[in-house]
Amino acid sequence: MDATPRGSADDEARAASISLDSIGKRYPDGTEAVRELTLEVAAGELVVLIGPSGCGKSTVLRMVNRLIEPTAGRILLDGADVTRVDPVRLRRRIGYVIQNVGLFPHQTISANVATVPQLLGWPRDRRRQRVTELLELVGLDPAQFGARYPHELSGGQRQRVGVARALAADPVVLLMDEPFSAVDPIVRTRLQEEFLRLQAEVRKTIVLVTHDLDEAVRLGDRIAVLSEGGRLEQYDTPAAVLGAPATPFVREFVGADRGIRRLAVTPVTRETVEPVSATPTAADLPTVPLGASAYDALGVLLTSTADRVMVTDQEQPVGVLTRSRLLALGHSDDQSRPPTPNRVFTPADSR
Repeated sequence: MDATPRGSADDEARAASISLDSIGKRYPDGTEAVRELTLEVAAGELVVLIGPSGCGKSTVLRMVNRLIEPTAGRILLDGADVTRVDPVRLRRRIGYVIQNVGLFPHQTISANVATVPQLLGWPRDRRRQRVTELLELVGLDPAQFGARYPHELSGGQRQRVGVARALAADPVVLLMDEPFSAVDPIVRTRLQEEFLRLQAEVRKTIVLVTHDLDEAVRLGDRIAVLSEGGRLEQYDTPAAVLGAPATPFVREFVGADRGIRRLAVTPVTRETVEPVSATPTAADLPTVPLGASAYDALGVLLTSTADRVMVTDQEQPVGVLTRSRLLALGHSDDQSRPPTPNRVFTPADSR
């Protein structure tokens, strides 16, 4: 289903790039929450901000939609400085999802989802159609849930409504501040799965804050690891952050078990397997499809009596992976390749 609302030809683009150019936030008492943070988020990319408590993750998020005003630097949305735009108009282009959802308790679910379209003056029929589209998109039957109130829903269902409301006016950016941390681990995993499915459909530019490294690895196209004062320690893909920590801080933050986490974001490719001819009993081996994660392959192997797993492509054998080979993928030498350099803002990017 196309998540783009039907409207006039001048509707906003579905996603926008974000450029943080040496942004900072210093409070009147001298506290420096964020100091000269520079990074870029491409249109349609999902970037996760992670770091210890007090490192400025949520402050960065709130500066993007100007709930907090930066005291230094620039924030560009598709090249336009957000500090030169009316903040109310800006926020209507940016979806915002918080930990405790913040639904209006005395409004129905349909009314909650339609909040921003109503503020924008959308006709009633268009609002109703958009609510139906979005509730279906987040896995809630509009006929069953539309007329309910927030207290009649579970925590996971309320979180889905929060995402639907944030997407209602087809924002160019979606900001998410620990959106799944208020639910139990089983529901959180299901919400993450649904969210990945949703992002594959809508392809929004998303900046998500979390304190959960596993969540960051699972969801992020790239991860920005921040230390105290909003210092950017590393900005790279999940596999690179786990496999090649750029600084001692990142190495300590991702922990000694980063190898197992890295397996979850390392796909099985033709280059990682050994030839099928390496085993005479290939037909009796457990199988995983090409493109599965190394973590999945290891799980299949550990639940069988075999010493290797067969990798297939459309049910045709491609090669095999041994336990030692799989473990090596998770614990490859951190120095085997340098981390990908951070994408640094330059004045030319604002043109």
